[in-house]
Amino acid sequence: MAAKRLKPVIRQIIAERYQSHATRLKVYDALEKELGRPVVAFFTSFVYPVLISDDDADMLEGVLRSMDLSKGLALVISSPGGSVLAAERIINACRGYSNKTENYWAIVPRKAKSAATMVCFGASKIIMSDTSELGPVDPQTVKIVRNERKWLSVCNIIKSYENLFVEATRTTGNIQPYLLQLAYYDPREIEEFKASGELSEDIVVKSLKSGMMKGKSENGIKKNVQIFLTPERTKKHGRPIWKDEALACGLNI
Repeated sequence: MAAKRLKPVIRQIIAERYQSHATRLKVYDALEKELGRPVVAFFTSFVYPVLISDDDADMLEGVLRSMDLSKGLALVISSPGGSVLAAERIINACRGYSNKTENYWAIVPRKAKSAATMVCFGASKIIMSDTSELGPVDPQTVKIVRNERKWLSVCNIIKSYENLFVEATRTTGNIQPYLLQLAYYDPREIEEFKASGELSEDIVVKSLKSGMMKGKSENGIKKNVQIFLTPERTKKHGRPIWKDEALACGLNI
C-alpha cells in the first residue's frame, strides 16, 4: 500500500526533474492570465552544437500561424543563440502574426544570449528578472586549436589583423616578423568576418529603430547598445548583460 501511495509522488518528482509538458503548462496558463495575452515558449539546448536555426524559425512560424494573437504575443525565450538570419526571421514572424510590433513582448526567465538577444531586441518590451541574462551579439567563429574547439571573437580577429597590417606598413626595420604573422590570416576570411559583424549590427539597429527605440537615429541606437555590439566592455562573448545594464542602454525592460 505504501508503495502505491508513493507512485504519484515519484511521478511528480520525475515530471518536475525533466520538466514535462504538463508541468510547464500550468506555468504558461498562469502567465497568460497575468499578462492577458497568449504565451509561447521557445527553448533550445545550451549544449553545442544545438543553436537557433532556420528550422526553428519555420517551426515557430507554424505555431504562431495556428494561434489567435489578436491580443498580442509573449514569447518566453531561453537559448544560447545561433543564426542571426534565423533570429531576424523569428522577429518578423512574432511581429507579423501579432499584428503590430508593440503587441510582441519577450520574456527571459534565465538566459537569452547572442542571437536570442537579437530576438528580444525585436520586441516592444523585454521582461527580465534580476538574474536574467542577455548577451553580446558580436559574431563568433570556431577554430580548432590542438584538436580542441575554441570560440573566438570575430571582432578581435579583425582587430589583430588590422593592427599587424598597420605595424607592418609603418616599420622601417625588418618586416619579416610581421609577414610571418600575417601569413596566418586569410584576407578573404577577414572580409567575411567584417560582413558578418556588419550584418549583426544591421539587424540589431533596424529591429530597435522599428521597435522599442523608434524615433532615435541609427547612430544614437548604436551608441546606446554599444555594449552588445563589441567585446570592448564585456571582454568575453558569454559574459552576462544584466537587467540594469540593459536598462541603462535605453531598452524597454
